[in-house]
Amino acid sequence: MKKAIIVAGPTASGKSALALALAQAVNGVVINADSMQVYAGLRVLTARPSPADEALAPHRLYGVLAPSDLCSVGRWRALALAEMEAAWAAGRLPVVVGGTGLYLRALTQGLSPIPEIPETVRAETRALLERLGNQAFHARLAGRDPVMAARLHPGNSQRLARAWEVLEATGRSLADWQDQPAPDRLEAATATVLLAPPREALYQSCDRRFLAMLEQGALDEVAALMALRLDPALPVMKALGVPELAAHLAGRLGLEQAMAQAQQATRHYAKRQSTWFRHQLAADFVLNAQYSERFFDGIFSNIRQSPLTPDT
Repeated sequence: MKKAIIVAGPTASGKSALALALAQAVNGVVINADSMQVYAGLRVLTARPSPADEALAPHRLYGVLAPSDLCSVGRWRALALAEMEAAWAAGRLPVVVGGTGLYLRALTQGLSPIPEIPETVRAETRALLERLGNQAFHARLAGRDPVMAARLHPGNSQRLARAWEVLEATGRSLADWQDQPAPDRLEAATATVLLAPPREALYQSCDRRFLAMLEQGALDEVAALMALRLDPALPVMKALGVPELAAHLAGRLGLEQAMAQAQQATRHYAKRQSTWFRHQLAADFVLNAQYSERFFDGIFSNIRQSPLTPDT
């Protein structure tokens, strides 16, 4: 039986450090399941592992797509499965880590059998979103598909557009498609670790990390991204901190104000992640704290008693 470890949790909970420690302990390969860390150019602002950390164990799917690219759930899943197969073929254990819950659910449970969406519908949807703006678009979606609108945050442009285009193309809610059994569940034994720090501790970690990002060159990263003159609807342009720092560089926000808004957006995102994982992820082990090395032995002991069995 093929085996894999999954490390999940909100932003700033210590997932990358835990994944690296596990990969070193089990001859593993760290495979990214963060929707922003797949893009090149934002190593600091998306909190990608450092080059020094990447040298300690194989890391896959970090910075592999251009900022101008679009990574869907289906595309990421195909890339991740290919990397997992390569790891198994090399005698290594995949350690899949990330905070994008939809990626992790799609990996383990498979994808709903949604028909291919015509490109004309995609283009019309994105044009409508750009014309209306997120709030008005979300309200219009709520009028047609209240179930999906209730599940989606108005700020999540990509998910809003996806819900609308599926409804337009198929006449059915994305929720209906998602409720159908997926035919391609992951055929592997998995041990899933969820990091779930207390809310206030997590918020403090988010705030501290953003300040560290500024010291490490986050403004330079955003300046380089702006120089590419990308479509503002692209996912990379919505990455945490990008809109706020871009507004500062354009002269629309002072640095202190941009920092405060970016920290607030990060805290809100961490809260949504925590809620999703609490209700949607079946974890084998939950650590109710931010990860540090002192927790490793306990986590690893639980993993060895999980479906992976003691020969991990």
